[in-house]
Parts: sequence; C-alpha cells; structure tokens
Amino acid sequence: MPIIKIKDLVKIYKTGDIELRALNNITFSVEHGEFVCVMGPSGSGKSTMMNILGCLDVATSGTYELDGVDVKNQTRAGLADIRNRELGFVFQGFNLLPRVDAVENVELPLLYRGVKSSERRKAAIKALERVGLGGRLHHRPSQMSGGQQQRVAIARAIVGNAPVILADEPTGNLDTKTTVEIMNIFTDLHKQGITIILVTHEPDIATWSQRVLRFRDGELIADEAAPSGVQSDNEIKPQD
Repeated sequence: MPIIKIKDLVKIYKTGDIELRALNNITFSVEHGEFVCVMGPSGSGKSTMMNILGCLDVATSGTYELDGVDVKNQTRAGLADIRNRELGFVFQGFNLLPRVDAVENVELPLLYRGVKSSERRKAAIKALERVGLGGRLHHRPSQMSGGQQQRVAIARAIVGNAPVILADEPTGNLDTKTTVEIMNIFTDLHKQGITIILVTHEPDIATWSQRVLRFRDGELIADEAAPSGVQSDNEIKPQD
C-alpha cells in the first residue's frame, strides 16, 4: 500500500459568491521511501497541495489516505496527532524558536507527545548529531548560520521518527554550497527509508529526487521521473 494516496482531490475556496478552484481532480500516490519533488509556478496549487498533505487543510472533495488512514474523516485533534506522529516539516524560513537553543527546538515534537524530559533530550541530541550539529547543541538560532538553522529544522523533523518529511523550499534562503550540504542530508535520510516530498522552484534541486510532480492552474500536468543531474557525494562534516 502506498504511504500517500490521493484520488480525485478537489479544493475550492469561497469568498462570497466567488469560488476559486485551487486544486482540480488531483490523483497520485507516493510509495514508502520515495523522494518526490513538487514543482510549479506561483498560483499553480502546489502550496495548497502541500497544506493538505501536511494535514493543515482539508480537501473539498476526493480522498487523501496517509499510511492507510483516511485523513478527511479525522477530527481536529486527530489531524494534530497525525501531524505530530506521521509528518516532519521543514520550511524555507526555518521556523525555529529564537529564545531557546538547538536541543530545545528539536525537542518540541516530543514535548507535544508527552515524552518525558530525559528521553526528549536524548532523542534531540541524537537527531542533531545525525545532521552534523553535535557541536552546536546549545546555540540559539541567532548564533548559527542559515545552513545550521536548517539542519536544526531537519533534526526537529526527524526526531520523532516520522515516516514522511514535507519540505517547503528548504534551500530557498541558502547559498549554493550550503544547498548541497542540505540536499546531501535529505539524500541520506531518503537512503534510510524516509519518504520525502519537497517543494522547489529550482530545476537543479529536482535532480536530487526520484520523481517530479508538476502543477499548473490547479492541475497535475505531469508525473514524471526526475531529470538527471550531477549530485555531490561530499560528506556532511560535524560542526566544531
């Protein structure tokens, strides 16, 4: 069974008598462990699609099954639980709490699960070490570069062992060298069996994936193998 199954999905936004069909009869599935890029111009529907995949919004009609669970039939509390246990989020703007250190930022998903403090701390440190930040555990976001902040965000996404990572333009604020480092981390996570769905405007980023979903005007216009490209095999080195 696919980990994500979308069928005949429609999303309509209403403002008074005006209807905007943001998504129109979208159908696709994602297998366990796939690395998929979502592409499309502004207004194409890709952000709406990602919000629905992330259980931040619900479809007007059609079905969305996540790991065999029909998302549309969930309560608000049920959706929150799915987000916490099944999904890890990585954003372009990092979305870190500025007044706490890396470990405390990474602990947050486990705090919401009610995991006890000692276990949270141990898991957060392990996740940060996985992304090469064992030497930055107690630095706040303002004390870190953009690439380091994005590593913290990735550690937060993986700390609870969520099977799916949703990444929204995760390299949009990063320089070329740091982009390669971050994409190496996503590639490594993919090799470990995590399903990754990544939104990007950049064709070069799509070459790191296995498959590309292209959206335009609320339609899924292409579902194709990712273009081939040269990817870096540089090791991610821990920060001192």
